[in-house]
Amino acid sequence: MKKILLSILLFFAFTTSYTQVKPGEKLVYAASYNMSGLMTQLAQVTMQADLVKTSNKSFLHLSWEAATFSKWDSYFKIRDLYETYLDEMTLKPGLFKRSTFEGGYSITQKYIYSSDGKSINGTSKIQKRPETKKTFAIGSSSQDIISLVYKLRTINFGKFKSGQSIILNLIFDEKEYPVSIKFMGKETVLAGNLGRKECNILSIGAKTDRLRGKDKNLIWLTDDSKRIPVLVRFSIPVGTGQIALSTASGI
Repeated sequence: MKKILLSILLFFAFTTSYTQVKPGEKLVYAASYNMSGLMTQLAQVTMQADLVKTSNKSFLHLSWEAATFSKWDSYFKIRDLYETYLDEMTLKPGLFKRSTFEGGYSITQKYIYSSDGKSINGTSKIQKRPETKKTFAIGSSSQDIISLVYKLRTINFGKFKSGQSIILNLIFDEKEYPVSIKFMGKETVLAGNLGRKECNILSIGAKTDRLRGKDKNLIWLTDDSKRIPVLVRFSIPVGTGQIALSTASGI
């Protein structure tokens, strides 16, 4: 079970607009894990977007939060919060923050992007170890996990042919990973309070030990202008599970 929610983030992961996402949008999911052959709900996952204003700038604040239901806390407690701040005008990421607690394992991170977007000043603290600082170069199209999640929603997969794929570059734990997104076809599925929706099915692939199986890690995005992620099925070293949309508001 260790780092399950950490792995799930990869699945919610080339245009220049975030018009699909409005400040005030809130998506709530139920995360389930296969326990002894039964898909059991363990946690709630919440994705939100809002606008944050400073004295001279406005930022699109994107967040992802996961927490186990209280009855599971004694078994494997999870309290995760990931946040990204994008310049409202340029949509370039300026700040990324992460606070993770999973089954006794804790880590906090902060990335401050350079003005040209080619490097990051990062700080990291794992468990009770001293905080470390590191500056590292990044590619011009590379993004942290949260901005990548929302970037995925700007792509019109409805125009893709079956088997067609693209590569997005992910920054995670001070490293860059190419992530393959392959269009698998369409399917109508239940989308929480939105009812049944026709969706584009995407297969997520990356060179990491967190994912297992060919085309076993899938995400369903609504085949409309919002491209809301409504279902995720994942296969990781410790088992399989899914995330299903419960409620969507402010869309």
